[in-house]
Amino acid sequence: MPSPRTSPRILIVTPEVTYLPDRMGDSANGLTAKAGGLADVSAALITSLFEQGTDVHVALPDYRAIFSMQLPPFLRNDFNIIKMKMPEERIHLAEDSAFFYLDSVYSKDVWNNIKMALAFQREVMNNIVPHVQPDLIHCNDWMTGLIPAMARICGIPCLFTIHNIHTFKCFLSYVEDRGIDARAFWKNFYYERPPYSYEETRDRNPVDLLASGTFAAHFVNTVSPTFLKEIVDGRHKFVSQQLQKELLNKYNAGCATGILNAPDPSFNPTEDKALFRRYKPEDYIIGKRENKRFMQAALGLIQDQDAPIFFWPSRLDPSQKGCQLLSDILYKVISKYSNQNLEIVFVANGEFQKHFKNIVKMHNLNNRVAIYDFDERLERIAYGASDFILMPSLFEPCGLPQMIAPIYGTLPIVHDTGGIHDTIYHMNISEGRGNGFVFEVFDSNGLFWAIDQAMDFYNLSLELKRPQIIRIMKESLATFTHDITASHYIKLYEKMLKRPLITNLTN
Repeated sequence: MPSPRTSPRILIVTPEVTYLPDRMGDSANGLTAKAGGLADVSAALITSLFEQGTDVHVALPDYRAIFSMQLPPFLRNDFNIIKMKMPEERIHLAEDSAFFYLDSVYSKDVWNNIKMALAFQREVMNNIVPHVQPDLIHCNDWMTGLIPAMARICGIPCLFTIHNIHTFKCFLSYVEDRGIDARAFWKNFYYERPPYSYEETRDRNPVDLLASGTFAAHFVNTVSPTFLKEIVDGRHKFVSQQLQKELLNKYNAGCATGILNAPDPSFNPTEDKALFRRYKPEDYIIGKRENKRFMQAALGLIQDQDAPIFFWPSRLDPSQKGCQLLSDILYKVISKYSNQNLEIVFVANGEFQKHFKNIVKMHNLNNRVAIYDFDERLERIAYGASDFILMPSLFEPCGLPQMIAPIYGTLPIVHDTGGIHDTIYHMNISEGRGNGFVFEVFDSNGLFWAIDQAMDFYNLSLELKRPQIIRIMKESLATFTHDITASHYIKLYEKMLKRPLITNLTN
């Protein structure tokens, strides 16, 4: 059982983190391991908790090779010495050769990922939790999905956050072979079929790692309230029945919620060093025009500061992102607005990229459509130069581009789903509301309608549209922040603990 203390102690268990607060340990700046949005959310939450004086600890795999490469060259060989100088002992690195020598957070091999996940969880269960003695454990995604079962029998409240709905399965015997003594809490795992006995289950009934975390945790959250409701209502066939069932149970018990992610604070046109010209809401017109001319020249597009530019910021994945809808109407859109030199810029990888390149080649649209692989600097320039982003996703667990774009005065054209529904509202100029253009029926006609709506707005007088864009930029900068995201997690922690997280604000 956790030891009594004045302020509750939180242990955040995550396989990824973008950064940690400088004062959290001597080598905090060198501990960066990122594969996706989980790293950003973890970093923001840990930093916000730490800066507010919360007794927060973090457990990470010791990605020794990745971490050492982020240190100055003369210190790389001394990473272990630096790691031992962490005076606060708030950063706890799980030790195992399974992840010592990796050059990325995850492997392309499924079994290597499972091996890493089990090694990480073994160290958290056997060493880090007994040492830290947390009052609450916050686990993230399938790589931590077995820890809630242990937390439950230890009487430690556990929050399980689902960032990604993908899961992996393995037998209980493999879990135990990796050093996790699971016999005491094996009944709190979620299996492919109902278990009859420990002996019968051990080698014949696979453990679902993501469903296990959902099943055993005291509270569960997804990264969008609407996406959670969509799963609970059975709207997404790609979500496994096991996960849907367990989330439904948690939801009906009042133990599931949705908390939106937020973009990295560096996405701000006032401070973004990637932009050709930085700008504030009040001078966005000049800023966008200069960034637009720069991008048009760099990408070989028609140089016209008045040309409307549409930006595609997401991977070209037809199973989720809706890129096939745009391919169906690409030539139609370009043709309809050819007199205004409408341009489209893709900064995205994905299997569907070749289809757009074929369309461009067939219709000789090289000076109207630019297609590039993902590049972070070009992505930021495109946010600053474009007038609209295209995000017609079939589903969206959270989504970040639709939050980033309006901060830059770039209005989203989106399908009404998941995290998009929670963040983008259809423009209503007469009432001074809305921040984008939303279509409800997932087809190319719906997308074409939304593009027409966006162009109607674009062709308004500056007197009408300038106040709206300034409003949207300011509202987005104030709304889509890590501080707000962290405040929701703090409230959830306090609900689970049944007491305030910070009992002495002077500490």
